Amino acid sequence: MEHEAFVDRVMRRMPGGTPRGFEFFSWEHGGRPTKEGFGVMPIAGVDPEKVVDAVMAVDEYVGNLDHVSICRAVPDDRYDGDNEVRFYQKVDIPLLGSVHHELVLHRMAPRDGYHIAAWHLLERETGSLSPKAGFRSEYNHGAWIAAPGVLGYALSSAPNRKDVGFLKFKALTKGADAAASKVLQANLKAMAAWSARR
Repeated sequence: MEHEAFVDRVMRRMPGGTPRGFEFFSWEHGGRPTKEGFGVMPIAGVDPEKVVDAVMAVDEYVGNLDHVSICRAVPDDRYDGDNEVRFYQKVDIPLLGSVHHELVLHRMAPRDGYHIAAWHLLERETGSLSPKAGFRSEYNHGAWIAAPGVLGYALSSAPNRKDVGFLKFKALTKGADAAASKVLQANLKAMAAWSARR
């Protein structure tokens, strides 16, 4: 599965020991128009089980995670609901519009002392969404990775080229790569704060 292979690539880059501050890594993969990115940092009080529980609570994203305007679980008998959840999500990107997609989130087995929740795109279901409601993701996979006092976030995504013009596509690919470090650091802080108050 794509999310498992992605987590493998992330974990190969996980720094040994507790990071002293925010660390960011990015790399090319598969000739895609965006890099895969991973940020990790020490955050006092991070409880890995609480983090993964928060990540799996997709119906609570709106109001707790920045720029998420719609997020809801979608019933699907293919997934058990406790350790796997299908969901629809719409994210508002300042100045560039909204992106939406359908994803499946997986609670993975702990690995090297880290608790992990990772997701992958449902291509057919996302392709069936209306481009009038927002541009659709061509690919989108990522992971939250947590250990006591440490939180990491990894992401690889790009818009469907048919849904955006040339300049917007550049902003959402090359521009996104340039901004990735700052965005990932903000996401880490937001998730740590939310999981602590749940």
